[in-house]
Amino acid sequence: MESFQALIKAMLGSLRDLAPIVGVIGFFQLAVLQQPIPNLGEILLGALLVVLGLTLFVRGLELGLFPIGESMAYAFARKGSLNWLLAFAFALGFGTTVAEPALIAVAAEAAKVAAEAGLIGGATEDRTAYALGLRYTVAFSVGFAILIGVLRIVRGWPIQHLIIGGYLGVVIMTAFAPPEIVGIAYDSGGVTTSTITVPLVAALGIGLAQSIRGRNPMIDGFGLIAFASLTPMMFVMGYGMLVH
Repeated sequence: MESFQALIKAMLGSLRDLAPIVGVIGFFQLAVLQQPIPNLGEILLGALLVVLGLTLFVRGLELGLFPIGESMAYAFARKGSLNWLLAFAFALGFGTTVAEPALIAVAAEAAKVAAEAGLIGGATEDRTAYALGLRYTVAFSVGFAILIGVLRIVRGWPIQHLIIGGYLGVVIMTAFAPPEIVGIAYDSGGVTTSTITVPLVAALGIGLAQSIRGRNPMIDGFGLIAFASLTPMMFVMGYGMLVH
């Protein structure tokens, strides 16, 4: 009964979160464009499915991904092996990023556009190889980012120094990277932090900060996602220099 009430509460929260989007679309469609909403029945059904999906997704995070990320961080901290902790951080970042649906879609679209522009061969094998190389480059960069972020939590390094230094590197690489890859590189930094990566990475950082004496979860536990958004830009621009 308690879990059912929690599910209803989560569904009401999803409705509240989606209400501004529905309001904006309805206002511009009816008041500005002054046109009826097409396929209203299908849109309402789709909205209902979105609410259900968002509700189940949030509950899944609360019940599964967040607890497992925090518990594994505690376990590695108790184990006391920095090497295993860093290996786990890299593998987590790499594995979750390779599976990101948004990254798969962007990589496939980038390969299609690159083939149409004549930057790579037009054969299916060429496009597949380009997209796969792009995905693995981003995944490796996120794994590296999570590794550095975990090392920062363990050592207590100030996050602003790493972030500022990283973005200075992005600015410098932008001046030398092929123009065709710069936009893709910037977008890659956004699509990596999506539905699969964010929950596990955030839980890892918070759990690790809570398990290490002298660390503040509010100060040290957050920031891993910022690294995961930063490093793909540099790595993808480097990938573009090699490929293009």
